[in-house]
Amino acid sequence: MIISITAYVLSAAFLLFVIVCGFSIIFSVLSFAPWVPSRGRDLKRIFKLADLKPGQIFYDLGCGNGKVIIYAANNYRVKAIGLEISLPFYLICKARQALNRLSDIEFKLKNLYKENLALADAVYFFSIPHALNEKFLLKLKKELRPGTKVISYSFKLNGWEPKAVDRPNQKDLPVYLYIM
Repeated sequence: MIISITAYVLSAAFLLFVIVCGFSIIFSVLSFAPWVPSRGRDLKRIFKLADLKPGQIFYDLGCGNGKVIIYAANNYRVKAIGLEISLPFYLICKARQALNRLSDIEFKLKNLYKENLALADAVYFFSIPHALNEKFLLKLKKELRPGTKVISYSFKLNGWEPKAVDRPNQKDLPVYLYIM
């Protein structure tokens, strides 16, 4: 009897976890972008434009599996902060952080609109065009300090003129650099 009750409770807990994760993924797709990882081969191009210095603060808005944040922390000795709204991806990030024993990174299970970006030296995102809307651009304009670097992977920001565009050839996705 006790075994069947335990099995029932565990099954119910697992089902609840799956439902929460499912809603979390659906919400993240509707809010900013579906998870499409940044190409590993493009990380050097992204960070060449970011031109980070040790001790600076780097944000990845919608950090997915944490690849960009871990790369930043490992290669540039910066304080790297990843914001992720999807619970499954946040848990993956936390597991990767523990496995890599990285202390200069922070992953937050948080909607990017609830995070104040005022201390950022550089902000990176890979989103879909409809999410790069007036609300998002207003947030960047309102919170980021003059000189903060904004790096958009693949999509240009409407009404903003990039300071640089890195696209070695037509097969490569463009990387746009904006400076506040």
